[in-house]
Amino acid sequence: MADTQRRGRRIMMTQGELDDFLAAQRTCRVATVGGDGAPHVGALWFVWDGTALWLYSITRSKRWAQLRKDPRIAVVVDDGHAYGELRGAELAGRAEFVGEAPRSGEPCPELDAPERLFAEKYFGMSAMPHDGRHAWLRLTPESVASWDFRKIPG
Repeated sequence: MADTQRRGRRIMMTQGELDDFLAAQRTCRVATVGGDGAPHVGALWFVWDGTALWLYSITRSKRWAQLRKDPRIAVVVDDGHAYGELRGAELAGRAEFVGEAPRSGEPCPELDAPERLFAEKYFGMSAMPHDGRHAWLRLTPESVASWDFRKIPG
């Protein structure tokens, strides 16, 4: 179970709000750590299954290489334009590589649900198209912090 947020409890999302928010959003920002300790941040598409964030990453990316050496990862998903509309979540932990890399569609029961969710969300399809360049990362968060400024009394 992920660490519980201590500060900002008044504006944190409930589990149901967080699940709905993560299911609806399309892009996240993923932070990894380089060999020299420098952070690297890039945008990715993702799906949330209620327990883990599934990231579909190019296997020849800087992100992939860095995670092979150091699996620590932090992901931010946020939304809103005006201050009172801002909401989001930061999920942190260790990335796990799941399935073959790059993904060609070989049977992998662990990927059945995330691939179905991803294909529906981004392609409007029931089956995942594979391009031979991407593979799956799973983040089962060790910590989650969320905020929803719409909860701030006006």
